[in-house]
Amino acid sequence: MSKKIISIASDHAGYRLKEQLKELLQEDNYEIIDRGAFGYDSVDYPDYAERVCKDVLEEIVDFGILICGTGIGMSIAANKIKGIRAALCFCPELARLARTHNNSNVLVLPGRFIAPEFAKMIVDTFSEAEFEGGRHERRLQKISKLEKSGDENDKGCLQP
Repeated sequence: MSKKIISIASDHAGYRLKEQLKELLQEDNYEIIDRGAFGYDSVDYPDYAERVCKDVLEEIVDFGILICGTGIGMSIAANKIKGIRAALCFCPELARLARTHNNSNVLVLPGRFIAPEFAKMIVDTFSEAEFEGGRHERRLQKISKLEKSGDENDKGCLQP
């Protein structure tokens, strides 16, 4: 496996898994950029989602990983950022599909619900999978239109 660069962050509820996962990933030749949190003190997950998503959009990393207690908050926050396709995955098959069908660029993990070794399996699957394109490309184009739907003259994916 070629060396992958990953930006990773968590809130306080995902901190333990983040630290354990970082160690496993570094042992397996991943380069990690840690964007926080750096302890168990309560923090606001949108701040950390933004940091990782910025790295992804600036293309300084291959993909991002976000971890909070359930993964739901990080998913919501990350998906508010134009160009981000964050997928909450709690098994390797979902991670594979997130990449192959949705070209996801941010993996979200539920820190309170999966073990570090299983999280590593999910990350490996996400990292190795490639976007299939084809029929899925049309759907991603519609998602891009949805991102622009706030523009006055654009009706999003409902426009023919």
